Amino acid sequence: MREVGEDGPMARRSYGTGSLVVRRDKRGRESWYGRVRVDGRQVKQRVGPKRQAGERDGLTRRQAEARLRRLIEEIERRPTIVERLTIEDVGQRYVQHLTAMGRRPSTLQDYESCLRVHLSPFFGDLPLEKIARSDVEDFIDEKLADGKSPKSVRNYLGLLHSLFAHAEKQEWARGNPCKLVDKPGDDGGDADIRFLDDEQLEALLRAVPEAGLGRLDRVLYLTAAMTGLRQGELLGLRWRDIDWAASRVRVRQSFVRGEFGRPKSKRSSRSVPLADRVAGELDRYFKASRFQADNHLVFCNPATGRPLARRAVLKRFKAVVDRADVGGFEPIVEDGKTVGRRSLTRFHDLRHTFGTRMAAAGTPLRTLQEWMGHRDFKTTLIYADYQPGEHEAELVERAFGRAPATHLR
Repeated sequence: MREVGEDGPMARRSYGTGSLVVRRDKRGRESWYGRVRVDGRQVKQRVGPKRQAGERDGLTRRQAEARLRRLIEEIERRPTIVERLTIEDVGQRYVQHLTAMGRRPSTLQDYESCLRVHLSPFFGDLPLEKIARSDVEDFIDEKLADGKSPKSVRNYLGLLHSLFAHAEKQEWARGNPCKLVDKPGDDGGDADIRFLDDEQLEALLRAVPEAGLGRLDRVLYLTAAMTGLRQGELLGLRWRDIDWAASRVRVRQSFVRGEFGRPKSKRSSRSVPLADRVAGELDRYFKASRFQADNHLVFCNPATGRPLARRAVLKRFKAVVDRADVGGFEPIVEDGKTVGRRSLTRFHDLRHTFGTRMAAAGTPLRTLQEWMGHRDFKTTLIYADYQPGEHEAELVERAFGRAPATHLR
């Protein structure tokens, strides 16, 4: 195959725009070819047949020039680093992107942890473009075999899916293998939520010691149980957020992992009714506090005014739960012997206490969703079973009648 040009062996174009050449095959048919650079290498690609003098088929030089320009533009739009990018590379860029978009620091820390502990070690140096559906399925199988819960694996898979979606948007990848895999189902565990009934809550409050931070903790637990605020929302609560006149608590920020930030979602910025009992306890606690400015934290270190340490709060809560002997417990087994017990009651269960009590009192679930700051209504539906049903027993009686009881055989 010989290269020729319209006016000689080769018709060259201006520097930087590629070269247009004519190649003739063994049968004498001529075609336009473009010389273009792809990933630093010069390659030739057929543009189309060359129009011969006196014929109407084929491309003129002007038409071939236009088609070559479109070809070069298409090549320039193609990703040039696909083969070199790994999950680790894309993960770092994705976190940087989310940081610039203002995503919450706690969310970014969760993503970085998932990348470091789960995704990067598994996929290693495998280029993004080489990761197939089978690789993602192997990842799921390995994590389940390691004892990770289906919910946790779904979270890992969700981040992996987001990484590929971001890579597609940036044209670093041409597909998302996560779309093709089946997510692990529910582990079939106990779907019941844990909460404290009236007697258990009062026992918990009585078990709080008087010394040390006891007064603070007692008001903190009561506020958590009767407002449903998350722990981070309670630790970020300021006196200006207590609307005494309207009997409301306004959730405006959260203190999570050592940083103040926005609440968990847009719906999490909300106001919650303030019961008289909580308002009274908060008022007495306010009068005894050294930090009473509007901008001061409600639940702070009583000596410094600084935020409370989350781990210390949880440690004291566990000690109070053990002392009150409320909630469920599981045995601690070592070498086949029971050496103690572990409480199953979490601080978050105080929030569940609010949700179940409000549902049982007949609060509409849409209203409860607003009070608890759930982004998804499906989350609020976990409390649906605790709502009282009006006249349900009467409906059953009406359906089956009131015939005398008979012995079943």
